[in-house]
Amino acid sequence: MYSDKEDNELAERLRKLMMEQGKTVATAESCTSGRIASTLTSVSGASDYFLGGLVAYQDEVKIAHLGVSAEMIAEHDVVSREVVEQMVKGACRFFGSDYALASTGYAGGGTGTIPSGTIWIGWGSEKEVHSLKLSEDKGREENTSNAAKVAIRSFLNEIS
Repeated sequence: MYSDKEDNELAERLRKLMMEQGKTVATAESCTSGRIASTLTSVSGASDYFLGGLVAYQDEVKIAHLGVSAEMIAEHDVVSREVVEQMVKGACRFFGSDYALASTGYAGGGTGTIPSGTIWIGWGSEKEVHSLKLSEDKGREENTSNAAKVAIRSFLNEIS
C-alpha cells in the first residue's frame, strides 16, 4: 500500500470536496502506475466519487483508450504537456467523469533528451485542463510519490 499520512489527508480533502460539489473524478496514469488512484481510494467513501483509473503505460493504450494523438506523441514526445492534457480529456470521456488527473513521464531512466524525474501532471475537465512539469530526480519511488501528491494538491487548489 502506497498511502501515508499526507496521502490520506489529501484523499480526505478531495473526498469532502467531491461530495460537496456532487462531482466525479477518474485517473489516467503512465509513470505513476496507479499511485494517484491508490491515494484517492485510500479513504472510506471514495467509491462515491471516484469512477476508476486507467494505467496507460504504453503509447498504444494512450492512443486507443484515451484518444491521445499518435502525431502529437511524434511531434512533442509522450512526456509532454500536450500528451498529459490529452490524457486528462480522454479520461473524462472514457470514464464519463467530471474531472480527471493524469501523469506521463520518466520516473526513472529517462532518455537522451528527457532526463529521469521529468514528469508532466495534468488535472481538470474536458473543457479546462491544467498541467505542470516536474523535473527533480530523487529516484523512482520518490519521483512517483511526489508526482501523485503534487497532482492531487494542484487539483484541490484548482477546485477549492
